[in-house]
Amino acid sequence: MKDKKFWKWMNLAEGDSVRVLELYGTIAEESWFDDDITPKMFHDELFSGTGDIVIWINSPGGDCIAASQIYSMLMDYKGKVTIKIDGIAASAASVIAMAGTEVLMAPTALMMIHNPATVAFGDHKDMQKAIEMLSEVKESIINAYEIKTGQSRAKLSHLMDSETWMNANKAIEMGFADGLLEDDKNHHDEESYSFSQKQTTNALINKIEMRSKPLSKPVSDGRSVDVLMDRLNLLKY
Repeated sequence: MKDKKFWKWMNLAEGDSVRVLELYGTIAEESWFDDDITPKMFHDELFSGTGDIVIWINSPGGDCIAASQIYSMLMDYKGKVTIKIDGIAASAASVIAMAGTEVLMAPTALMMIHNPATVAFGDHKDMQKAIEMLSEVKESIINAYEIKTGQSRAKLSHLMDSETWMNANKAIEMGFADGLLEDDKNHHDEESYSFSQKQTTNALINKIEMRSKPLSKPVSDGRSVDVLMDRLNLLKY
């Protein structure tokens, strides 16, 4: 169905002037390329009212073009946009979060940024065009991250290369978020951390290498330790 949506506006409680939007699930469950219904619907619903809005996000990401359109609409919206991440804002969903006037994360929430990906078919010229396209998409995503965080483009690019996961405090520390969703009854500090898939994989392989260096005899199936190390090194990237 063309009217299938990945967002939901909550009914206002009596006396409440702040509109609430839930953006849960994969972004753009229906194609944004085949028709103008989905982006038009979001635009019409967003601008059907005025005043401040709160957007709850729990999304693994999805279509980066859809995310770009939502980001642009929210940046153009005149009221205050408060983003509240209660689960995960990964990939394209993290781009949407950057449009928030204020971005708040639950202490248990996560944010993930990484390089854009696509599927390409054809000869080397087609592959080169796909590479160039992905490069431009990455630069456009960095634009949003740079505006929000103030981090250098080189650092943001490196974080995307490494597929970086951030807990709430790390996201705040790096400028991707502004504060925690707090319960006044329970107030305590949480350790900040970020996770790099590349660094973690390489660190694990390095530990295996250090453990294996003293060995001189073949492993049980007859292969040498050197062959095993060569195979492990193929996993490094």
